[in-house]
Amino acid sequence: MFFVLSKILGFLIRPLTVVTALLVASWIIRKPVWKKRLFVGGICLLLFFTNEFIANEVMSAWEVPVTRFADLPHKYTYGVLLCGAAKTEVGPQDRVYIGSAADRINHTVQLYKLGHIRKILISGGSGRVFDVGEREADQLSSLIQIMGVPIEDIIVENESRNTHESAEQVKRMLDKITTPDQCLLITSAFHMRRSLGCFRKAGWPMDPFSVDFQTHKRQFTPDVFLIPKQEALGAWAIMLKEWSGYVVYRVMGYI
Repeated sequence: MFFVLSKILGFLIRPLTVVTALLVASWIIRKPVWKKRLFVGGICLLLFFTNEFIANEVMSAWEVPVTRFADLPHKYTYGVLLCGAAKTEVGPQDRVYIGSAADRINHTVQLYKLGHIRKILISGGSGRVFDVGEREADQLSSLIQIMGVPIEDIIVENESRNTHESAEQVKRMLDKITTPDQCLLITSAFHMRRSLGCFRKAGWPMDPFSVDFQTHKRQFTPDVFLIPKQEALGAWAIMLKEWSGYVVYRVMGYI
C-alpha cells in the first residue's frame, strides 16, 4: 500500500499537475473574484517553476556536493550503486536503455577502473506498480560487464522497490562480510540525503559519492533570469518528488 500511495503522491505534487489544477479550477468556478485569483495564481506558479535561476539555486542547496576522486579518504571494498538510471519499460529487451542518470553507471565504473572500489553492489528491482518486468539491477549488471567489469566483482540485489528496501537488503547482504566504512554509497546528488538517512537508519552508514548533478555554475545572464525553461520545470518536479519522499520517509520512521 505504501508503495502505491507514494506513486500517487508523486503524480499529485508535480508542478504541472498543480498549475493545471489551478487553471482548470479558474475555468470551472463562476465567482469572478476566485476565477481571477486562481488564474493569476496558476500563471504566477508556472512562471516561478520555469525560472532557471531559481530552480538552479534551490537544487544546488539541496544536492549533496561532489567529491573529487583525489579527496576520497581511502580505498573501498564495495561501491553500492542505487538503481534509477535504466529505462526498463523500453523495448526491445536485447539492450539496456539509460536515461538522464547515466552518470550513476559511468562514475561507478570509473571508480572501479581507478581502483577506488574493488567490487560493485547494484541495488534495485522494479519501481513499477504493475507488470514488474525485468529488474533494473540485472540490466545494469549486464551493462557494467560490457563496460569491462568482471562478473565476479559484481553483486546484484534485485528485490528492493525503493530506497528504504534497498537499505535493508544491502545491510542484510553485507553485514557478515564487511563493515560500513568499507562501502561507498553512489547515487544522484538530489537523492543522496534521503539515501544516507535510510542507510543510517538501517544501521549501515556509508560515505557518500554524489553523481548525476542537475545543476550548473551560477549565471547572471538575462536568459537565465527572464526566459522560462522547460528544464527548470523538470528540476522542480525532481525536487518536489524528493522532498515529499523525504518527509514521508521521516514520518514512517525510515530515516
